Amino acid sequence: MRLVRYGAAGQEKPGILDAEGAIRDLSGVMADINGSALAPDSLAKLRGLKVDSLPKVSGNPRLGPPLAMPSKLVAIGLNYSDHAKEANQAIPSEPIIFMKATSAICGANDAVILPKGSKKGDWEVELAFVMGKKAQSVSESDALGYVAGYLICNDVSEREWQLERGPTWDKGKSFDTFAPLGPWLVTADEIRDPQSLAMWLDLNGKRMQTGNTSTMIFSVKKLVSYISYCMTLLPGDVVTTGTPPGVGLGVKPSPVFLKPGDTMRLGIDGLGEQRQQVSGG
Repeated sequence: MRLVRYGAAGQEKPGILDAEGAIRDLSGVMADINGSALAPDSLAKLRGLKVDSLPKVSGNPRLGPPLAMPSKLVAIGLNYSDHAKEANQAIPSEPIIFMKATSAICGANDAVILPKGSKKGDWEVELAFVMGKKAQSVSESDALGYVAGYLICNDVSEREWQLERGPTWDKGKSFDTFAPLGPWLVTADEIRDPQSLAMWLDLNGKRMQTGNTSTMIFSVKKLVSYISYCMTLLPGDVVTTGTPPGVGLGVKPSPVFLKPGDTMRLGIDGLGEQRQQVSGG
């Protein structure tokens, strides 16, 4: 299933895509797409619906984040060895965990707004996953059973604030609009192997990132297990898993950073595409 939330920001309604890619309204079935809606029994009920019998949404509405505000947006740094190399960082022996503020979340095609005075805005196409069950110290062998689904995250970053304004990354990762999610949430049963998904990002029509989740240092099941030891993961929580090489910071001989008027377009096999216009700065 491909689940969406559509409508004006702050007024999104739940929906599901039919076989032709049209949005069908789920308002009569659930209040919103949140942690409780992503529980295994709730997803099982959704699978039993006759999607074509649901009201069809007309026009081309805005797609918001495909799930309502999670309790946490957990991120993983330097999870591709070739990205660590381009960032002049050591390959981590354990997952590098940081947090992005949930207020950074926006829709897949919403504008990315650079903060005032921004000098080093950057892009990162990433596979993200959403929890469907409460996870506390789960084993790797059981970990994927706790995942409700997968989606794209553009882990937008302001490198000056991330790397030059103190030792913590969070503030350079958490500006408003720095976490476009979606366009939809694909339930886990439709992703045969989360470790074999091709991914890419274009800036102004030029291919900048090309990668595959097969080269992640720490797999999805490893991350679920590891993070759930450090903190309880709740239904609806999002984890974004790191980016392949090709970010602006790593461009040689001179880094390339985002500027107003730029367009980012990015995608992951089976999970759709995002497109963001850049403004602010």
